[in-house]
Amino acid sequence: MTREVDERKKRAALRKLRKAAMLAEKGLGPPLSDWEREFLEEVEGRIEKFGSAFADPMKGAEGEALSSLQQAKLREIDKKARGKPSRGLQTRKPMGMKRKPVPRARDHDVEADEPEIAPEPPAKPKPTLVPASSLSPPEPGKITRLRQTKPRLTVIEGGAKKTEN
Repeated sequence: MTREVDERKKRAALRKLRKAAMLAEKGLGPPLSDWEREFLEEVEGRIEKFGSAFADPMKGAEGEALSSLQQAKLREIDKKARGKPSRGLQTRKPMGMKRKPVPRARDHDVEADEPEIAPEPPAKPKPTLVPASSLSPPEPGKITRLRQTKPRLTVIEGGAKKTEN
């Protein structure tokens, strides 16, 4: 069950796989693990046999030989084989966080030379525990139950009538 994959993309993927394996053999970086060597061999075999290393179209582009996750892992193995340090998982900042905010012009009353001193926020009182005996009793007629009881259902005679066909 082969997929329609562009021959150039197939050759490029095979070239990248073989180059990563060759660089790993040279020993520029740390040696590849058994899993990584097996990954390179299996993916290369699938590309040669089927034209693509993945079957699910949801995992990558239609004309590609490698899925997006396989491409990411291949890049990681290639960096490791070249001896470049891996950055690992990192969180990205939202797009608006890249630029520093530009200071705005102030009113003409405030001098630019005077440093602006922010007033201290008022101190918040700390919460204190109060014994239940000191609380006022509930007002008469108010429901004080926290848990609700199950509703009481009653059957009403003469509801919907069944019609016979």
